[in-house]
Amino acid sequence: MTADNGSEFAELDEMLKEYGSKAYFTHPYSAFERGTNERHNGLVRRFIPRGCIIADLLEGP
Repeated sequence: MTADNGSEFAELDEMLKEYGSKAYFTHPYSAFERGTNERHNGLVRRFIPRGCIIADLLEGP
């Protein structure tokens, strides 16, 4: 999961540990990283549409 450094994501890392997931945050005052983040999100969405359950894709036929 990717997120920015807003206060709404303050406890995200701790919450995701319960699920065995990781969160990646951009570095503070590094606006140049946002473009890379958005590009990667776009690439993910090309193959995994919003609302799709990723686990369903991993199970196979």
